[in-house]
Amino acid sequence: MDTADLKKVENYNYGIEKIFDKAQDFLPINGTDYVELYVGNAKQAAHYYKTAMGFQSLAYAGLETGVRDRASYVLQQDKIRLVLTTPFDPDSDISDHIRQHGDGVKVIALWVDDARQAFEETISRGADVYFEPRVEQDEYGEVVRAGIHTYGETVHIFVERKNYKGVFLPGYEKWESDYNPASTGLKYIDHMVGNVELGTMNIWADFYANVMGFANLVTFDDKDISTQYTALMSKVMTNGNGRIKFPINEPAQGLKKSQVEEYLDFYKGPGCQHIAVATDDIVFTISEMRKRGVEFLHVPGTYYDTVSARVGTIAEDLARLKSLGIMVDRDEEGYLLQIFTKPVEDRPTLFFEIIQRKGARSFGKGNFQALFESIEAEQERRGTL
Repeated sequence: MDTADLKKVENYNYGIEKIFDKAQDFLPINGTDYVELYVGNAKQAAHYYKTAMGFQSLAYAGLETGVRDRASYVLQQDKIRLVLTTPFDPDSDISDHIRQHGDGVKVIALWVDDARQAFEETISRGADVYFEPRVEQDEYGEVVRAGIHTYGETVHIFVERKNYKGVFLPGYEKWESDYNPASTGLKYIDHMVGNVELGTMNIWADFYANVMGFANLVTFDDKDISTQYTALMSKVMTNGNGRIKFPINEPAQGLKKSQVEEYLDFYKGPGCQHIAVATDDIVFTISEMRKRGVEFLHVPGTYYDTVSARVGTIAEDLARLKSLGIMVDRDEEGYLLQIFTKPVEDRPTLFFEIIQRKGARSFGKGNFQALFESIEAEQERRGTL
């Protein structure tokens, strides 16, 4: 690397540090604790995530554990915990959520050292209460949890578990299962994207800045994220240590209906559009997931004609990446590899991104054109473009 390139990296690192400095420290977050999805059939959904994506059985709550209104299955893969919850009562809030939105993310839980303080700090800055701090106990200790509302019907729950030694949370028991397919190599949640209505992106970016102390890491406008037909705008918000990143998307004016508009139509409002999960070996991960039936967006073969010129030398075999549909992009600090699943339920709403970072901290701006064209092709097949 020559002197000019080194200077670019130094300037980039300095810029990133200044962004993180802007993130206030009144709400320290250790990471994502769990993500809870409300689903129509949690037992069957759990089987899908185990079989297709390599999650393992962790914990269960339901009739057998004294819970009378729902069943929840907890799955884990490395640092990722998914909770899949189905209601028993057709007139419950959970049932209403599923009727309205289909299967989708309800809770983005954040691991903190002091849930009471996190709650008080955010409420004092204008957050709406989901539930006040409560202590949950069993023979393994205690967990303190508290919740606030964010966009749509999505909520954040602060989880303080430093005095707890149980498998997951009080009220859950270890889920023993003879069926635990091998991991696909997923490590942790890299970021989670929220789709909001036209004209509200800045409102929610301000919410994360003012209420939760986040900073704006990067902004994309309709010149960055657009095709001949559709466009969107996005602001990426990050907490102080960079472990939590929430891009917030809104639609932009275009000739046809954008992916954000399609999501809002079928989800019936704002919500979590996709969960980006990291791997250390994306070739292995995608090879395994494809074998297990996971469907991915098709990347036009012509995309790979210019990859080498655009991103330079990479360690991976480009022909292998092309065969798997994995895209590549580079920023001042390194490169990344990424791929997107098709929606994981029948409504064209929630999907997953698989990402491997080789130094890059960006979000694949150089891939936006190909990605959008792939999404538009799916929209056209669905008749929703």
